[in-house]
Amino acid sequence: MRIADILRAKGDQVATVPPQATVRDLLAALAGHNIGAVVVSPDGVVIEGIVSERDVVRRLHEHGAALLDSPVSAIMSSPVRTCAPGDAVEGLRRVMTEHRVRHLPVVAGGRLAGIVSIGDVVKSAIDQLETEREQLVGYIHS
Repeated sequence: MRIADILRAKGDQVATVPPQATVRDLLAALAGHNIGAVVVSPDGVVIEGIVSERDVVRRLHEHGAALLDSPVSAIMSSPVRTCAPGDAVEGLRRVMTEHRVRHLPVVAGGRLAGIVSIGDVVKSAIDQLETEREQLVGYIHS
C-alpha cells in the first residue's frame, strides 16, 4: 500500500497556519479541526514547519501562559520530515517510530499535497489485515 492510497481514502485537506499566527490561533485551529498537528505555511503550499499538541504542552510548561501570544514560528519543528504519495506505508511506519513523529506532510512536486497521521497508518494496516483475513476465509470455504 502507498501513501496515495491513504490520501484517496481520507482526502488531501491539510490544516495550515501562517508562521506569524499566535499559539492561541494555533490552538483554535487544532480544536476547530479536531486534529493533533498543523502545518506551518505562509501560503498553504510551502512547508516552513509543523506544530503538534505536544509541542504546545511542552513549551507551555517551560514558558507559561505568555506563550499563547507568541508566534507559532517560535515553537514549530523545522525542518519537517515529509513523505511522497508513492512512498510505501510500511516505510512510513518505520520513520514515524524511529523519529517519534505522529504526523508527516505529503509533498508532491514540491507542494504540500496532504498529511498522514499515525492513526491513518494504523487504520491502513488494520484494513489490509482484514482484507487478507477475508481472502483466507474465502479460500478455506471454497
